Amino acid sequence: MSELPPPPPTTRARTIARLALAGAMIFAGFSHLFWAREEFQAQVPRWVPMDADGVVMASGGVEITLGVGLAVLNRDRVLVGRLLAAFFILIFPGNIAQYVNHADGFGLNSDTSRFVRLLFQPVLVAWALWATGIPRAKR
Repeated sequence: MSELPPPPPTTRARTIARLALAGAMIFAGFSHLFWAREEFQAQVPRWVPMDADGVVMASGGVEITLGVGLAVLNRDRVLVGRLLAAFFILIFPGNIAQYVNHADGFGLNSDTSRFVRLLFQPVLVAWALWATGIPRAKR
């Protein structure tokens, strides 16, 4: 059995960004499970054929898991970063649904504020990839 290659080198800025994102994900995950469950249910698209509360609880568990992974799995941080970026892409329809359905939540009580939030999802994807040191494509 061959050993995995070492992770790419990182920088202090990337490490700080990774740990900050880890903390944000863990906090968001716990908020899904406890104090903001109803707020998060506003983001579950109506077309999802599952109980909105169950979706919120499951996504909270995923967020906690990914956050802990970001914080402690330094050797596997590239994989965790890719998984988190994919997660951010997968939950984007919920943000779109909140905008399309004019659903209030998290202080987003206007179409303008809900639309501006949509613009930040690519920032989260980029943050997850950059902070975990996704290797640059070889030229």
